[in-house]
Amino acid sequence: MSATLVWLRDDLRLDDNPALAEAAALHQPLTVVYVLDEESPGIRPLGGAVKWWLHHSLAGLAAALEATGSRLVLRRGPAARVIQDLAVETSADALLWNRRYGGPERAVDAGLKSWAGGEGLNATSFQANLMFEPWTVRTGSGGPYKVFTPFWKACLAAGPPPEPEPAPSLSPPSSWPESLAIDDLGLDPAIDWAGGLEETWTPGERSAGERLDAFLEDDVASYAHDRDRPDRPGTSRLSPHLHHGEIGPRQIWHEIHGRGLDPRRFLAEVGWREFAHHLLYHFPHTPERPLRDEFERFPWRTDRAALRAWQRGQTGYPLVDAGMHQLWTTGWMHNRVRMVVASFLVKHLLLPWQEGARWFWDTLVDADLANNTLGWQWTAGCGADAAPFFRIFNPALQAERYDPAGDYVRAWAPDPPAPIVDHRAARERALEAFAEIRQGSPQHR
Repeated sequence: MSATLVWLRDDLRLDDNPALAEAAALHQPLTVVYVLDEESPGIRPLGGAVKWWLHHSLAGLAAALEATGSRLVLRRGPAARVIQDLAVETSADALLWNRRYGGPERAVDAGLKSWAGGEGLNATSFQANLMFEPWTVRTGSGGPYKVFTPFWKACLAAGPPPEPEPAPSLSPPSSWPESLAIDDLGLDPAIDWAGGLEETWTPGERSAGERLDAFLEDDVASYAHDRDRPDRPGTSRLSPHLHHGEIGPRQIWHEIHGRGLDPRRFLAEVGWREFAHHLLYHFPHTPERPLRDEFERFPWRTDRAALRAWQRGQTGYPLVDAGMHQLWTTGWMHNRVRMVVASFLVKHLLLPWQEGARWFWDTLVDADLANNTLGWQWTAGCGADAAPFFRIFNPALQAERYDPAGDYVRAWAPDPPAPIVDHRAARERALEAFAEIRQGSPQHR
């Protein structure tokens, strides 16, 4: 008897899920599976905050599927092997999933498609988690964009993404394959560190929809003015929901346009996420190495004590410390403050941006490899469309401008210690380090 297998990854939703919609259209017994894969070559193990979120997101998805008469099967191990085994167990002749864009992930998918073809299975992937796929947006010369504004103009010129589809009706199999319990995946931490995450967030598709609705109802009109103010609730906080696929970007696009709202500023931020995945696809080395080759020679320092002070919010700069405390407590940090704390690490302390990216990877509930890489390389001046390295944020002036009454700092870092570095001296040291690599660049030889 024919059957269908749908493999979910970073698309943990029922609405606007093309793989599920196609599976429902086949009218075959359907098994839905999530595989925790931290073993395939190149696949990066999840950070702690993302694991916490994933635990609760999977629980919510499992409950939603059960409400429709279906189930979520959970497995762990190298994804290609696990999916192959499950396809045999379920007698599947159709294997469906939504695409991912990182190099190691695409390698897993390509290998699975090759295996399926040899076994006579129909393996099909779909566009679900980006509005504009990386290979469809090219410069006039056919290359990838490295600057956001022309990239986003090209995306907008391509026309609107497809309308999202509602959650489909799913046909259960006559018997269910074995499944791990969610607790067996070991995602929920055994320590009390996650208490702040639980107080701050409600993972899941329903919460994502409610958060989008509340933002569009109450905050999007003032977004352009309040988005840079960490002392105000002016941002959507949709990033962890987007990362886990509890809501898709085309749902956001069409909801904004459907309500007749001004799409320009907020949708451009969603477009920045698209740009990040575009860059990761075309430049897969950038999570570890700079896009701009001259920064391979940058004279980074090694200072474990300074790194630890930054991680723990003990730099003596109130806005920096407030951001790091907010991150540790809630798994999230306001984007303006992310730029300030990142600039402090790479320019005041001259510590490698990769160290910051690793810390964010473990502590952010929205730790997304594409976004994390683009953000850190932007701040360090070594990536696409990057801020010039010589633009060095003064944390005190940033606080005066974006937290003028000190509400954000008082909430997260009321008693900062003495500064671990002098701003003026640190700025001069950073500019001297930058001058070293400029002397070696072709235009200065």
